[in-house]
Amino acid sequence: MATPAAPIHLVLDNTFGALLIGVLISAALWGVTCIQTFIYYMTYPGDELHLKIIVALAWIFDTIHQILICHTAYTYLVTNFGNLEFLGVLVNTLVIEVFFTAFIALLVQCFFAMRVWILSSKNIIITSIVMAFVLSEFGAVMAYGIKGVNFTTLADLSKLKALSISVNALAAAGDIVIAATLCWLLHTSRTGFKRSDGMITKMIAFCVNTGLITSLCAIASLVTIVALPNAFVYIAFYFALGRLYSNSLLATLNARQALRNASRQDDISMSGGRGHTFSRSEAPRAVSIKVDTTRQVDYSDHDTADDDYKHTPSNSSIGEKMPPPFGRGDMV
Repeated sequence: MATPAAPIHLVLDNTFGALLIGVLISAALWGVTCIQTFIYYMTYPGDELHLKIIVALAWIFDTIHQILICHTAYTYLVTNFGNLEFLGVLVNTLVIEVFFTAFIALLVQCFFAMRVWILSSKNIIITSIVMAFVLSEFGAVMAYGIKGVNFTTLADLSKLKALSISVNALAAAGDIVIAATLCWLLHTSRTGFKRSDGMITKMIAFCVNTGLITSLCAIASLVTIVALPNAFVYIAFYFALGRLYSNSLLATLNARQALRNASRQDDISMSGGRGHTFSRSEAPRAVSIKVDTTRQVDYSDHDTADDDYKHTPSNSSIGEKMPPPFGRGDMV
């Protein structure tokens, strides 16, 4: 009696296992994108049309990308389950998804480049440097996708390793340049007025956080493709990169109201009086009079003043101007 052949045990943890993890993480981030998109349209119905179109396109590209990578995982792990020969075949959606990551990155980075253009007082040199990184990354991704769609096996993708490294390097460099430029432009907008400088500090921290997340993801993809060229760990990071771009855009737009509320709270706290201690019974009335008669000025979008400055006929022309919170019509 013939002995049955021993079952073949394949180790797929760092290949299709990593791909599956990337799809799951991307799905979770897509859910965050949906929530943020809903919050945006509910909170800012009065935003200009081009902002609403940008958000809509970001969500559409994100959704199509998620569908494509889900199709890829399903084809390999479900439709062809047990078909060992198929594990070496290149599913076309694995390459097509690259185009939509490129579209998302271009959309979001151009949005931030427009911020640079406005904050730099329309400085052509600074904006051109930023756009050079943005367009270089987009061109590299498109070249990767155009060449990759003609391949039939996963082994063929190794021919594009150099191009893949360039894509991730340009993505990381572009995000760092954009974040650093915005932080520098905001920092040079400081005027010494306490309230506006506090607002600028919050905006700088926000720029660093949003730019850092996408940069770290691109760097992680870059490092893993160099260190683990035969694994799909870099694909997992790249799947999430497009989702992080969309969420950085939406987080920036949705943070405007929180920044304004924080600004108004600072106004009220500074207007409560300095050098005087209110008793429990008189504090509400004193604060109300102070705010309503001498200190209540809405600086939520443009002009700001410090806590010692008061508008009088002799100094009414003195003031400061700082960049408005992200996303207003005069910012983009």
